[in-house]
Amino acid sequence: MNAADVTAIPAMRRRAKPTRRRNLFGYALIAPLLAWLLITIGLPLAYSVYLSTTNAGTIGAPYKVVGLDNYASVLGDSVFWTSFLRSLAWAIGGALLQTLLAFAAALILHQRFRGRRVARTWIVLSWIVPTVVIAILWRWMLNATFGVVNYLLTTLGLADKPVDFLGSPKLALATLTFINAWRWFPFLALIILAGLAAIPQELYDAARVDGAGAFRIFKSITLPLLQPVMYAVGLLGTLWSFNVFDVIWLLTQGGPSNATQTLPVLVYESAFKSFAMGRASAISVLLAGFLLLFALAYMRFVPHGETKEVF
Repeated sequence: MNAADVTAIPAMRRRAKPTRRRNLFGYALIAPLLAWLLITIGLPLAYSVYLSTTNAGTIGAPYKVVGLDNYASVLGDSVFWTSFLRSLAWAIGGALLQTLLAFAAALILHQRFRGRRVARTWIVLSWIVPTVVIAILWRWMLNATFGVVNYLLTTLGLADKPVDFLGSPKLALATLTFINAWRWFPFLALIILAGLAAIPQELYDAARVDGAGAFRIFKSITLPLLQPVMYAVGLLGTLWSFNVFDVIWLLTQGGPSNATQTLPVLVYESAFKSFAMGRASAISVLLAGFLLLFALAYMRFVPHGETKEVF
């Protein structure tokens, strides 16, 4: 070590102290949030894992530890696997539908037209309306006796007789998927719209000067630069769809004939109808574990995209 290196050591130490103070200050700022998350998420999750190893029935009733019996019982139950496959269909179908609707709405709202500001404001109406109100409105509109949807279908000759959308085992899940996508796509549309607004206008202008058409511009500029946003939308949309309970329960309660019984509905029924808290907790832990693995696989294998010009 030469003399220059020796004299540089005190200066390096002086620079390290402010950096260490800034790090400690940052940790202090996020500490309350981390503590709140630990209390509201971490502790209930840990208690659910513990409860899943017991034969707990109702809340407050005595119980004993049974180990992994609940998991073995759940994994060997055909009802669980049927609900799981139904949840997959619900989540994937809902995520695709609401992403397509959100993407189309965002592209339309990104254009310049009269009333665009009003349209951007009112598109969130279906998202901010309470779920109970949404359920009441759709039950009324889809009613097989006096619903406006069946009235239009029969009047226009599109159906010979009224269709029982929520009472048919073949149509109920698809109907709920559409309703849930209709409710959530405005929020995703705003996210995509923000991504569209972040794309520099100069790229579009340069592409038009070079003679590129609308489809080429969309394929070479809009889609690649929106890929990070679509990546986040796809992940959030799928996770949210998997955990939806309120829309299904308010409209069909898992029926008819368990045609809309997804895993969240099965958890509720196991806990508050069958009074099997231990079993319901085991299903919840399995669902949380699956979603965690899905999120990790999604982040590992789905392209994130890069915000760079590709035209």
